[in-house]
Amino acid sequence: MPQTAIAILAHPDDAEFLCAGTMIRLHKEHGWAVHVASMTPGDCGSAEHSPDEIARIRRGEGAAAAAAVGATFHCVEERDLRVVYSEPALERVVRLINAVRPDVVFTHSPDDYHMDHEQTSKIVRAATFAAPIQNFLHGRHVHPPLEHIPHLFYCDPLEGKDAFGVPIVPAFRIDISGVMAEKGRMLDCHESQRAWLRKHHGVDNLVESMREWGATQGKAAGVAFAEGFRQHLGHSYPQNNVLAELLGKA
Repeated sequence: MPQTAIAILAHPDDAEFLCAGTMIRLHKEHGWAVHVASMTPGDCGSAEHSPDEIARIRRGEGAAAAAAVGATFHCVEERDLRVVYSEPALERVVRLINAVRPDVVFTHSPDDYHMDHEQTSKIVRAATFAAPIQNFLHGRHVHPPLEHIPHLFYCDPLEGKDAFGVPIVPAFRIDISGVMAEKGRMLDCHESQRAWLRKHHGVDNLVESMREWGATQGKAAGVAFAEGFRQHLGHSYPQNNVLAELLGKA
């Protein structure tokens, strides 16, 4: 049975920015099964469509982006700007983790510019700890609990800084220079997000921004493009850096 990685991030297209290159390498070089999960369907991300309609569009874009690199897309079905650490959200993420059965989980930095990102990070951290616990969903399991806590990695925050502008330096970086074309193709699938950024932010540089940040992290690592991570190393979590072991530190 192949090993499995899942990125559980707040919105459609977050994985494409933050960790898709590393996931593509796991899939291409080591045969891992890869999954991309969005906490919300991006229901606030439009000035033209209703929440239900843009959610339908963005689910489709997320599924297309994942399929472009052999991944599977999931949506937890929380709502934009309403992602909160709560019992229902935690249970949904635990059920997703127990269904996918990942060896590696990616999520947002605990400190980030967007509260949906920070709340997602807290929910996923709690869910990775809860997923092996029989009594957490006692009598209500759809899938068996995990055998053990998976590896948990935090992606870079957007622009590499916290809400006060203080840099958050990754503990290590993964060279993604050889898969930037695939990563760009994933992001190209999110056309509705480009339209939203033009309207709300006054910019149309989705792919360019992704490449610029990848180049920034790549320069710090002495390669063309890289993605940065920190590993959750608290008590009971795996202590070995499986990403570095498989893909090498840049």
